[in-house]
Amino acid sequence: MPTPSTPSSRLLSLDTLRGFDMFWISGGEDIVHLLAKTTGWAWAVTLAGQLTHPEWNGFRAYDLIFPLFLFLAGVSTPFSLGSRLAKGIPRSELLRKVVRRGLLLVALGVLYNNGIFRTEWANMRYGSVLGRIGLGGMFAQIIYLYFNPRAQFMWLAGILLGYWAFMMLVPVPGCEAGNMTMECNPASYVDRLLMPGHLYKTIHDPEGLASTIPAIATALMGIFAGNLLRSDISAITQIRKVLYLALAGVVSLGIAYAWNMVFPINKNLWTSSFVLCAGGWSLLLLALFYGIVDVLNWRRWTFFFVVIGMNSIVIYLIGHFIDFEFTAEALFGGALSFFSEPVRIVGGAVAFVLVQWAFMYLLYRNKLFLRI
Repeated sequence: MPTPSTPSSRLLSLDTLRGFDMFWISGGEDIVHLLAKTTGWAWAVTLAGQLTHPEWNGFRAYDLIFPLFLFLAGVSTPFSLGSRLAKGIPRSELLRKVVRRGLLLVALGVLYNNGIFRTEWANMRYGSVLGRIGLGGMFAQIIYLYFNPRAQFMWLAGILLGYWAFMMLVPVPGCEAGNMTMECNPASYVDRLLMPGHLYKTIHDPEGLASTIPAIATALMGIFAGNLLRSDISAITQIRKVLYLALAGVVSLGIAYAWNMVFPINKNLWTSSFVLCAGGWSLLLLALFYGIVDVLNWRRWTFFFVVIGMNSIVIYLIGHFIDFEFTAEALFGGALSFFSEPVRIVGGAVAFVLVQWAFMYLLYRNKLFLRI
């Protein structure tokens, strides 16, 4: 299998980790769930349990997929914007591109939720995963453009502490301050007042306006990691970068779980403790992938994930518009019919992933990448 080539300014570990992240929502989770259901294997059952969301408070591996993607967008920022700043490109020009990209992702999110040409504006859902990535990444990149690293850290602390104060001190009519239920938390209440259209859960939207503010902090954590990785190797060796990332991840997790005792880790509300928890695990994963791929230079295994990671927005959107399941059944259904039911079920999920990957490979081979 070929080793993917990338420009020297691009971290292969970043594309690999992004592809690994997207793999789970493009069919990887289904394979695990079906394995657990059809075989009862203990490891599959345990992993399948991690590939679900908690009902409200708490944290499982599946909760990491979304914030990890936003974190990685932050990691890319010093490489994309930083290199352009170094070439003398004006901040105002970069600002226009950052804002345009953010708003385009918001528009794609609305399209993904509602389809094309829908005009029932009052009944549409406007909050979206892509919208949160767009807005969270956009504001984090604006902070990167106009503030130095120390000020960026102050922004991070201010967002986390400010959101904590808002959630714990602002009362909702009919509820006491600090009530973190779906009905009574102030973030959901603000969304009910301000967001147009309908909310995903009627009284709450997990991609609402208020909870997008702490998502900026998730992207900022990625920017800090990107600053470290982009720093001159003569000043900080690659091994030290791995150690610093890992240490930052452990510290972040420690603060998150301590804070969890008074401010629950909650993905639906993107609480400050959730930001630090997801950020901590993201830092540890980045340290692992960077160490293996870019430090030890073990790269051949990365190709499968790089093909996905180089077109991550496409893999997220495309399944909404192309029926890969039909193609997988047409190509592999006949062969799978000779096997037992468990093999047919799991094999169908694997075939679905392979068909998607083959489509992504065609894009990769022809250098067709969605650049936003």
